[in-house]
Amino acid sequence: MHANWGNTLVAELKDRPPVEDWTTDFDHFDPAFIADPTPVWNDLRERCPVAHSNRYNGLNVVTRWEDVAAVAHDTATFSSRRIVVNELPTHHRALPLPPINDDPPMHTMKRRVMLPFFNPIAIKRWEEPVREICRRALDVIDRRGGTAVDLAVDYAQVIPAELTAIMLGVKLEDVPQFRVWLHDLLEVGPTDIEVARETSRIMQEYMADLLADRRANGGDDLVTYLLGQTIDGEEISDAEMINMLFLLLIAGIDTTWSGIGFSLLHLATHPEDRRRLVAEPALIGSAVEEFLRLYPPVWVARVAQHDTEVAGCPVAQGEWVVLGIPAANRDPEVYEDPDQARIDRERNLHASFGLGVHRCLGSNLARMEMAIAIEEWLARHPDFELDDPTSVLVAAGQVRGPRRIPARLVEG
Repeated sequence: MHANWGNTLVAELKDRPPVEDWTTDFDHFDPAFIADPTPVWNDLRERCPVAHSNRYNGLNVVTRWEDVAAVAHDTATFSSRRIVVNELPTHHRALPLPPINDDPPMHTMKRRVMLPFFNPIAIKRWEEPVREICRRALDVIDRRGGTAVDLAVDYAQVIPAELTAIMLGVKLEDVPQFRVWLHDLLEVGPTDIEVARETSRIMQEYMADLLADRRANGGDDLVTYLLGQTIDGEEISDAEMINMLFLLLIAGIDTTWSGIGFSLLHLATHPEDRRRLVAEPALIGSAVEEFLRLYPPVWVARVAQHDTEVAGCPVAQGEWVVLGIPAANRDPEVYEDPDQARIDRERNLHASFGLGVHRCLGSNLARMEMAIAIEEWLARHPDFELDDPTSVLVAAGQVRGPRRIPARLVEG
């Protein structure tokens, strides 16, 4: 589907020993994987569906749909207490981000607190704000004039970042800082623990100040909503609420702007799909699902609670178990022509929002943002193309999405 998107990001990483055999030495920060992970995922699924690596203090990579689903559903054996693979051994307790780092039954109780804010009915209140954000971003592009545009920086990254600011009740002037935090935490942090710690500290301070303001002054936003909630009859502590808000900022922005960015990147490089969506906008919903399947913005890991096996392969207690969602989404046992983009694909139960109890809480919101973003873009600019494919910049790490997409608007 694509090749070498993300080569220019490699310069930001520290020197790392290159991978010689992906079945025994998996490293998602290897330059070849950053540039184009799809061949690696497909090869592992076909040749070694449960790969092992000694990097990151022991790593197992699960790539077939049935195995990914089995691990995701077995919360007793595979814990979610650490989902971002980094250099710290898994017995170290990272910053807990409820409910994503909780296992049942605590996960269930904390998730239940947030569900009313993100259910399909509740998110309808955000449809018009999303349209306004999209149109405002498009107005900025149009006022600037010319045909040059960055589909990621000028549009995709604006939408979920500004919506998250509105949902938190903070100034849009804070949005550029959100971008810096996400880059440092998710792209640099996994290979530089000190950067991750410092960024986390700053973000927690920001959330603590926000929480203190809402306690004093009230509001009509997500923070104020959480202040009125309880878990098992008990008030949510400030520390717990700060970490909930921390997670919602991360989850609400980075994966969604990655999804929007990949959608526009696909349409810039597949004119037949672009023209069809312009002619048949009713297909945008199914196209969103196909873009999510082909270009999942995120994959996560679990930690083995005890010595066990996955598909007959041994996994030691404390080792990482990677849920290879990008590989599962292209499993030929599940999908017909799995590497082919079909924007009208009818059966499309992809794993991009997760499987089991940890299925993404904000999936309905993300789908809505992606659909509106595509609809508004195509209504204004139905014809566009990449300016220079080698200049496309894709992030490294477990959240993978375009960070720069230099493009040209084609005038009709």
